[in-house]
Amino acid sequence: MFLTHLACPRCGTEHDADVLTNLCGCGSPLLARYDLDAVRAAVDPATVAGRGADLWRYRELLPLRDDAQRVTLGEGWTPLWPAARFGATIGLDRLLVKDEGLVPTGSFKARGAAVGVSRARELGATHVAMPTNGNAGAAWATYAARGGLRSTIAMPLRAPVVTRQEVVAAGGELILVDGLINDAGRLVAELIAAAGGAIFDAGTLREPYRLEGKKTMGLEICEQLGWRVPDVIVYPTGGGVGLIGIHKAIGELRELGWIGDKVPRLVAVQSTGCAPIVRAFEAGERRTRPWAGADTVAFGINVPAPLGDELILDALAETSGTAVAYDDRQILADLRAFGEQEGLLLCPEGAACLTAARGLRESGWLAADDEVVVLNTGAGIKYPETVSVPGA
Repeated sequence: MFLTHLACPRCGTEHDADVLTNLCGCGSPLLARYDLDAVRAAVDPATVAGRGADLWRYRELLPLRDDAQRVTLGEGWTPLWPAARFGATIGLDRLLVKDEGLVPTGSFKARGAAVGVSRARELGATHVAMPTNGNAGAAWATYAARGGLRSTIAMPLRAPVVTRQEVVAAGGELILVDGLINDAGRLVAELIAAAGGAIFDAGTLREPYRLEGKKTMGLEICEQLGWRVPDVIVYPTGGGVGLIGIHKAIGELRELGWIGDKVPRLVAVQSTGCAPIVRAFEAGERRTRPWAGADTVAFGINVPAPLGDELILDALAETSGTAVAYDDRQILADLRAFGEQEGLLLCPEGAACLTAARGLRESGWLAADDEVVVLNTGAGIKYPETVSVPGA
């Protein structure tokens, strides 16, 4: 196993990777680091190609030391679909959609839960807790049950009903909060403090290994394109773990020599109802300010104060990327248009990425021949309110 340590991207402090750890003492999330020279000597793309079609095909770039601790439901290796008809309507000749709605629990959150729960169990955790907008809590409760751990999940009352049902079905303790995810986060922090170390905080970027599961989206995109990168990757950004993870994956692949030096421009997509990253990006700021009155149909990106704001903004700056926001009316219109033209019901967060692709093409930031990968981060069927049904 090639994990060497945890590193703080803010202050540079190194931490022991074999101890259950949350944030650095300076308050920053921690990043897992690997001996990439040893990885390069041990495995190559041809070896990876012969492995099973799940995220564990990249096991040398994942933090688990003992495969017997692996908690899995077959997550990963989702398709990368061409969307030629919709692409033609918005002026993009090479539009691709990576469909994360096909993983267990119906969202990309299963990737982070699989790796995060596996590593937490390996390091001795028996009970995890987290705030969530819905899908992450459903995934962590499911994988915790699979791994024999207890889970406590706090989510806003407005979270999609099916995600509440998933938590209950997996035997998780579900706490509903009349507020937003930051309100749920305060409640979880109080529960963890009162438990005196018996509950492990698995909140977004408060442990280092959810990110490692999410980064496999970036590894897969590169492998599915023949070990190269697209011109642009468009990502719905709330807590931002997926965008940070994709950026980390591409950096590791470049250092391994598995891809060239080119990096894709990363786009962080938000709703005008909750756009702290866009506001900070446009102002040239290094940190976000909490977004007042956050409200959007794309509930998964309704995060008023992301903990990983610095890492998100760094990823955009280092890739010459951008951050954009669109209103719910535009997002839902593109959700319906894409379904009619391509036959795939997107989640609203994924639809927001299509709206961003449309807007960036209209502004000239995207060229007609740019190869653009859009992430659909969940199954649209989990959001029945986004499509009106006659007679319903």
